[in-house]
Amino acid sequence: MSLILNIDTATETAQVNFAKDGIVLQSLHNDLQKDHASFLQVAIKQLTQSAAVLLKDVDAIAVTAGPGSYTGLRVGMASAKGLCYALNKPLIAISTLEVLTIAAQQNLSTPEEILFCPMIDARRMEVFTAIYNQQLIAMLDPCAMILQENSFDAQLKEHKITFFGSGAAKWETLCKHPNASFTNTSNLAAAMAQLSYNYWLQQRFTNLAYSEPFYLKEFQDKI
Repeated sequence: MSLILNIDTATETAQVNFAKDGIVLQSLHNDLQKDHASFLQVAIKQLTQSAAVLLKDVDAIAVTAGPGSYTGLRVGMASAKGLCYALNKPLIAISTLEVLTIAAQQNLSTPEEILFCPMIDARRMEVFTAIYNQQLIAMLDPCAMILQENSFDAQLKEHKITFFGSGAAKWETLCKHPNASFTNTSNLAAAMAQLSYNYWLQQRFTNLAYSEPFYLKEFQDKI
């Protein structure tokens, strides 16, 4: 059995939840990206009260390590590491793109041959993206990509791909390929709870001393 505190401040909506064996017990979210830092500590305190959970009783702390908002990633990682050091708990660092993919899979009943392409808006026509199969194996490694009409021609020629996430809308204006489809993602709390539990079962912990956000590109301006 596992009790995990999940922290996600990587994108526009921040969320924090307690999950037991991959099932969310209590969750809070914040839709104002500029307020993620002030939201996080208050939300954790509120959750411990509403879920009747003591932080010392959690088995691990999970955080979305990126890609995503430069500031949001730093806020989440710093908070998660601070709690891990204070409570002597292991840290689970999770890809934001993988969380989005699990959420899309939970929303869709799809055959295994369909691939999943999460997209996080990185301003203008750029996105953070990757392509995964049903087993969450990367068919295209995470990268920062400037979208063009032919961006996924090679993959779409061979596979049906569903696109989703905050960057998918601008790709939809360019992509007319018959093998492309678009879907929404919801309940990211449940997706992260499932993924962090899988990491827990595999004992896939991150070295606290060397853990840092996965930015994917150098910081230039606010994402």
